[in-house]
Amino acid sequence: MSNMAMDHFMEEVVVKHRNGLNRALYYLSWIIIVAGGAMAMLSFNVVTRSLMAGGGFDWFSLILFLVSAGMAVYTFLFHDRILTEYEYTFTNGALDFAEVYNNKKRKSLGSLNVRNVESFGKVDSDKFRRYVSMPGIKRMNWFLNREAELYYFYFTKDSDKKMIILEPSEDLVSYIREYLPRGVYSE
Repeated sequence: MSNMAMDHFMEEVVVKHRNGLNRALYYLSWIIIVAGGAMAMLSFNVVTRSLMAGGGFDWFSLILFLVSAGMAVYTFLFHDRILTEYEYTFTNGALDFAEVYNNKKRKSLGSLNVRNVESFGKVDSDKFRRYVSMPGIKRMNWFLNREAELYYFYFTKDSDKKMIILEPSEDLVSYIREYLPRGVYSE
């Protein structure tokens, strides 16, 4: 019987706890898309009829067409972002981060080897306050619930000071702590 090392793998998805307003905005975005599209078709019809009839150019209808079509297209392209989730995937000391829009589109945010972290701990710690107030730090907020217990990673990459703030579960925190260098974790 061979003695194989056990892989540490965990995947979790962070969702907004109070999601009622976001759901309402998402449904409102569909109303804007449909109403904007209908208004664009109607105003385009008026513009083409006035041109075909030789009655001149109807500037108001053209502006109405451009505004309503633009509003419908813009809302369609970005309405999935209203229902955003974050995904954290931990595999043997490497954390992958992704942003998921409405369970349809996935955007990779990057990876982090926790062995390269200079500090890790709770956001309500003194170390966090010291790091977050440093000049020139790039802060990435990859969490959805401000009332959750938030944690931070502080690290330097290509001489840039960076901080990731996230909301991992206690199980994920325990996995992360196993791979951190000695003295990096602060409570």
